[in-house]
Amino acid sequence: MAHNSERRDDANCFMTMRPIAKFCLVAIAYSLSVLNAGAAEHRRVMILHSVGREFRPWNEYAKDIRAELDRQSPWPLDVQEHSLIAARPDDQNSEAPFVEYLSALYGKRPPDLIISVGAPSAGFIQRHRRELFSTTPMLFTVVEQRRVLASDLFESFLRISPDTKIVAIVNGDSPNERFWQGEMRRELQPLEGRIEIRWFDKLSYEDLLKQTAALPPHSAIFWYQMIADGAGIAHEGDRALQRLYATANAPIFSHDDAFFGREIVGGPMHSALAGSKRAVAVAMRILGGEKPGTIKTRPSDFAPAKYDWRELHRWNISERLLPPGAEVDFRVPSTWESYRWQIILICAVVLVQTLLISLLLHERGRRSFAEVQSRQRMSELAHVNRFSTAGELTATIAHEINQPLGAIRVNIETAELMVKSPSPDLQEIGEILADIRRDDQRASEVIGRLRSLLTKAPFELKPIDLNEVARETIQFLSALAIAREVNLTSSIAPTPVPIRGDLVQVQQVILNLIVNAMDAMSGMPVAERRIVVSTARDGNSGDIFVSDAGPGIPVDKLKEVFEPFFTTKPQGMGMGLSIARTIVEAHGGQLSAENQAGRGVAFRIRLPLAALPK
Repeated sequence: MAHNSERRDDANCFMTMRPIAKFCLVAIAYSLSVLNAGAAEHRRVMILHSVGREFRPWNEYAKDIRAELDRQSPWPLDVQEHSLIAARPDDQNSEAPFVEYLSALYGKRPPDLIISVGAPSAGFIQRHRRELFSTTPMLFTVVEQRRVLASDLFESFLRISPDTKIVAIVNGDSPNERFWQGEMRRELQPLEGRIEIRWFDKLSYEDLLKQTAALPPHSAIFWYQMIADGAGIAHEGDRALQRLYATANAPIFSHDDAFFGREIVGGPMHSALAGSKRAVAVAMRILGGEKPGTIKTRPSDFAPAKYDWRELHRWNISERLLPPGAEVDFRVPSTWESYRWQIILICAVVLVQTLLISLLLHERGRRSFAEVQSRQRMSELAHVNRFSTAGELTATIAHEINQPLGAIRVNIETAELMVKSPSPDLQEIGEILADIRRDDQRASEVIGRLRSLLTKAPFELKPIDLNEVARETIQFLSALAIAREVNLTSSIAPTPVPIRGDLVQVQQVILNLIVNAMDAMSGMPVAERRIVVSTARDGNSGDIFVSDAGPGIPVDKLKEVFEPFFTTKPQGMGMGLSIARTIVEAHGGQLSAENQAGRGVAFRIRLPLAALPK
């Protein structure tokens, strides 16, 4: 590393600022006295920054070096850090106050090791070696000129963004940055025929932002660093890169992964952590007493390429163009990747629910169909039951019809005789005709009641009054009650008892109960045969009671009387009460039976109330 020319020494040191360079460790000893491993209980290390502690990427190297010193050192360490602020301007005379400061600080106790971070600090140490640290070993973290391959870095970006036509290079105008720019121009000459390279080092940072914000399509930005812009303003920290990222209209790539993680697309970059680990490993050997001149360290190479998934997507760079083995960081997992098992579970639950709902709908359809079929069968059974009842009422109905028909015949014969007389009494003939009309109407009502009883109509709920239904049923069965010598009376509620129901089927229920009561009292004395039909309102329900004075129902048979085919009559089928209960339940009501305290049974029909039509 020795050179005859001072200019060449400085140039070789300043190579540390090159973009994609190999990180090299050069240990130089200027003293014959070497540190002994056990000479002191602790070690004193001085870290000298080139342009300030907050300038990237050097602050990242220093941070990692500090962390590695603490991790690798077997001794307690006293680490002092200083910044060579004089490296920003061209005037080297500004270094004098800083030299005096270091002389006063380390005059009595020089550090055990000096670590320079960047080429300016290495050049400073070389220039003031004798007056400051003539016996202290130094570890230079510098860039070897022969390792600079900037064109390879540009080629790596052009491979993933082949449409790029313009590359804008963002670099400052400090002495170190100007030196790097000259080397960079020479290295990029092979690319001049393929892309246009624009340099903004002489601009103020505000003007530079305007230029990068107005780049044409198919452009890219190479970020080196920004120590001081063309206006001489220093830019510490991350603000310069953040402002560029906020306004630029092209992807940004760089040579150092110290800038990676937010604004940079990525690529093959120098690893600050890997370089710091190697540097500290050498530092430990020197602090342990090993001669610096005998330490050989292989120069570190670029780390494997890595890319920011967010920037790839922002600039529509396909992952298929990335080099084999490239690492993609900050990938935002898809919903499927983040919640795979939750999605599978939800889909399984939805699938099971869909299956259950489908089964329930299918069962509901079957149930609805079964209910329709049941109602149809119920209607048919009720119709058959009405025919059976009509058969039982045949004699009574015939007698009831014969009476008005016989009266009509007698009145007609009388009218004929009167008409044939020489002086017919017209007033008497008018009275005869009125009697004929009344008897005809009576016969028509009997036939109408019989027709309604035998009519086969679909189940249909309509507003009806239980009082009227009870009256019509009692009137219809009055002739049968007379024929069977049964005292059939009623106790109708004074106010309407409105329900929604099928008139014929509700009437069928009352008819069945009355006929069953007549059958139950057939063997009793005539004077004791009594049936009372009553209606009442009870809260939200309307009730019809059919009470008889028969022998009653055995207590153990009360729950069975409504079962199909259960009967106590020798010639009964056991379907009347079962049909009656089915009809009542189809209306949303209840049918019950209870033995009375004295004698007989009381059947109760309870149906929900409804408003009568206006």
